[in-house]
Amino acid sequence: MTIAFFDFDGTITTRDTLWEIIRHHRGRAAMYAGMIQLLPALLRFKLKMLPAQQMKEEVLRYFFGEMPTHDFSAGCESFCREKLPALIRPQALAAIRNHQQQGHHVVVVSASAQDWVAPWCRRENIVCLATRLEVKNKVITGNIQGINCNGEEKVRRIREAYRLENFGEIYAYGDSEGDRPMLALAQHVSFKPFR
Repeated sequence: MTIAFFDFDGTITTRDTLWEIIRHHRGRAAMYAGMIQLLPALLRFKLKMLPAQQMKEEVLRYFFGEMPTHDFSAGCESFCREKLPALIRPQALAAIRNHQQQGHHVVVVSASAQDWVAPWCRRENIVCLATRLEVKNKVITGNIQGINCNGEEKVRRIREAYRLENFGEIYAYGDSEGDRPMLALAQHVSFKPFR
């Protein structure tokens, strides 16, 4: 058996989808207004004074905190239908389809929230392992449930879902330092392959 792990943002897509989903849900003007409000935190993050997960939660809380899950899910579904197809790299989709045609098991492993990655994965018959967002009383809190699915957490989530010794061949595709631990699992490694 063969398995192929794909990072999502920057590998399958042409850009990070967090700001794209914010733009879709809230509109361009609200996104830029929010970026100005978040500027002190963004600067601390750039200066490595704020951990990535904490920065991500600040952004998620600002734009989505207290949003009913029904509204959030509906917006994520419409984003996957209306906006995401234009962000998908054609070569990445061709590589996914090639693996599928050979009977390989294909998995997207993403730091983005499963809410806006999983609907696309379902349509493409791909398994999705992604960051989970915390929900309380049917509203999005803006916090991440557990750990952001990046770096070593990608490996932990993969090992939680699969016994890798059952696969004769492992492929992995990524484009950032956060993908390096996942890439280290594979015999066939592709770094920034679709650019």
